[in-house]
Amino acid sequence: MGMQLGYTMMTEQAGPKDLVAHVVAAERAGFDFAVSSDHFFPWLDEMGHSPNAWVTLGAAAQATSRIDLMTYVTCPIMRYRPAVVAQQAATLQLLSDGRFTLGLGAGENLNEHVIGEGWPSVAVRHEMFAEALEIIRELLAGDGYTTFHGDYYDVDGGKIWDLPDGGVPIGVAVSGKQSCELAGEFADVMIATEPDAELGEMFDAAGGAGKPRVGQLPISYGTDRAEAVTRAHTLFRWFGLGWKVNADLPGTAGFDAASQFVREEDVAGSLPCGDDVDAVLEAATEYADAGFTRLALVQIGGDQQQPFIEWSEKTLLPAWRDAFGS
Repeated sequence: MGMQLGYTMMTEQAGPKDLVAHVVAAERAGFDFAVSSDHFFPWLDEMGHSPNAWVTLGAAAQATSRIDLMTYVTCPIMRYRPAVVAQQAATLQLLSDGRFTLGLGAGENLNEHVIGEGWPSVAVRHEMFAEALEIIRELLAGDGYTTFHGDYYDVDGGKIWDLPDGGVPIGVAVSGKQSCELAGEFADVMIATEPDAELGEMFDAAGGAGKPRVGQLPISYGTDRAEAVTRAHTLFRWFGLGWKVNADLPGTAGFDAASQFVREEDVAGSLPCGDDVDAVLEAATEYADAGFTRLALVQIGGDQQQPFIEWSEKTLLPAWRDAFGS
């Protein structure tokens, strides 16, 4: 089957019209799928954007015809209620003619604190997430009316009236044993941000054997490598902080402070910078070796998307097909 190549609509670094134009160009260039971040804030002020992902994906669904679409990822536990997420997913699946996958995760303080209800402990967040998954799956199944009374959520006679045939595939972001067990029970797709084969093994053991796995890899394409490194440091120096840090920081000032001692050479050593195709393929091979079936690239820099897409069409995609056979 090989490993498919995806494009990331990074909502933190471009406005909604540009994001739609970029995914149209990515489809034309030959990318297999596209994922979209879903945030209320960017990680750093320098990124400068954060439009609504669902509105943007609706426009993208109408502007494209072939490329698969996916949230990467939506948090259904606070800023959005689970029943609303299920309705949004069903509508987007209809607009895209069956090209949408609902990617879900337990969220980050950065985006969820805006509703003013605080940020629960990680154990509570996972309990909330499990309830949300149960509600979403039941509503998308369309078996009559849903009434649910849990520890965190209630649904009173919910029903989605515009439901796509075949439902909506659900992806669940994993980072450890507990999330892998949730994914094995509820997910059609495993989502992860690092090429950790152990996550796939735990997903398999929990019921995920044979199901797709989607990863994500940031790169900083540019013909001037030094400029590409500087751009990556300016916009993505927070990336290496890790999930346990990223999930709990409340705002851009926190990410700026937490990453203040990250050097340009640290960033250059952790992600491909420049226009070396082999460097991208080498980083991607780690995901292929860990069992991933799809990998979405994040091109760093909102104003660098078109050059990246053109380079991908001419140079990266042919080499990718040779290396991974997708």
